[in-house]
Amino acid sequence: MTTHPLVTEPSDLIDFDDLLSASELELRNQVREFVQAEIKPYIAAWYEDAHFPLEIVPKMAELGLLGMHLDGYGCAGRSAVEYGLAGAELEAGDSGLRTFVSVQGSLAMSAIHKHGSEEHKKQWLPAMAAGKAIGCFGLTEPTAGSDPSSMTTFARRDGEDWVLNGTKRWIGLASVAQVAVIWAQTDGGIRGFVVPTETHGFTATPIEPKLSMRASIQCEIEMTDVRLPADAVLPGVVGLRGPFSCLNEARYGIIWGAMGAARDAFEDALAYAQTRMQFDKPLAGYQLTQQKLVDMALEINKGFLLALHLGRKKDAGTLDLHQISVGKLNNCREAIAICREARTILGGNGITLDYSPLRHANNLESVRTYEGTDEVHTLILGNKLTGVPAFR
Repeated sequence: MTTHPLVTEPSDLIDFDDLLSASELELRNQVREFVQAEIKPYIAAWYEDAHFPLEIVPKMAELGLLGMHLDGYGCAGRSAVEYGLAGAELEAGDSGLRTFVSVQGSLAMSAIHKHGSEEHKKQWLPAMAAGKAIGCFGLTEPTAGSDPSSMTTFARRDGEDWVLNGTKRWIGLASVAQVAVIWAQTDGGIRGFVVPTETHGFTATPIEPKLSMRASIQCEIEMTDVRLPADAVLPGVVGLRGPFSCLNEARYGIIWGAMGAARDAFEDALAYAQTRMQFDKPLAGYQLTQQKLVDMALEINKGFLLALHLGRKKDAGTLDLHQISVGKLNNCREAIAICREARTILGGNGITLDYSPLRHANNLESVRTYEGTDEVHTLILGNKLTGVPAFR
C-alpha cells in the first residue's frame, strides 16, 4: 500500500490527526486524493447539470468504499472510524457523492447483511461491493416520512408469492439501481423485501427539479402488483427495528460527512480571505473576518472530536442510540451555519459555483432532513433527558 504523507488541516487548531492511527490516516488520505482528483474538478458542472456520475462508482469500489464497514462477501470490513473518515472526505467533495456510498452501503447493503438470507447475501453483496450492482432503500412515502409506521405500502400473500402495492418517495438511486430493499406493511407486521428493479410493476422516476443534492438521484417509486417469490422477504427481522437498524448506520455516517462539507467551505473562505484585497489589505486582515474564521474553525474542531468519540464508542460496541442523535443534530446544524457564514466572506462571488460554501449549504438542507429531521432528533434527546416521550 502506498505511504501517504500527513496532511495539515487549515482548520485544525488541536492536532486532531494525533488521535488517529497510521492506518486511519492512510485511508483518510487515500480518499482525500480520490476526491481531489475525481470529484472536485467536476462537481460544479455535475451540480449545475443535475448529473450523478455513475462512472465513478467502479473507482469507489476499487477503494473499498461500498459497504466498507461490513464483513465478508467482498466487503472491506473497515472500522466505524475509518468509515466516518472516508465519509467526511467524500462530503468535502459533495454531499450527493457521500450519500451514494451511504445509500449503497449503510442502507441497502446493511439491510441485506443484517437481515437477509444467506442466498440474498451471496446473490447481491459481492456485486454491490464491487460496484457492479447498485441498491436503493425504500422506506419513506409521500405521507410517511418522520412517522414510517404510517406507511401504506402493503405486501399481501397470493399463494406462495408476495404481491406489493404502494408508493415510496425520496428514494436515493432508485432509477439506476438493480435491487431495492422495500419495507411494507403485511398482515404480520412490517417486513423488508429484496426486489429486483426489473420486476414487472416496479417504476422509479427521478424527482426534478431540485435546489439541493443536485449531483445525486432521488426518486419516487410506484409499485403496482409487484409479484415476488416467497423467499424475497428478509427473514431476519419483523417491524421497524429492521429499517431503523440501517438508518442508524446512515445517521452515524452523516455525523462525519457534515463536518467534511463544513471543512471544505471553511477552506474556500479562508483561501479567498487571504487573497481578496479590500481597502488596501486582504480580507483576512480584518477583525470581523478573523472572528468568522475562528468561530467556524472552533465548531469544525468540536464536530470532528464528537464524531471521533462516537466512532470509537461504535467500534467498542458501547454507542447508545441517543448518542447518534447528538451527533447528527449537532453536526448538521453547525455545518449549515458554517457554510452560510463562509459564503458571507466570499461576498457576491459566493453565490457562484466557483466556490463551494453555498452548494454545501444547499446540500446540507437535505442532509439535515433525511435520516431524521432536527425535530425528530431533538425529541429523541428530549425523551432521554426527561424520560417523557413527546412524539405524540
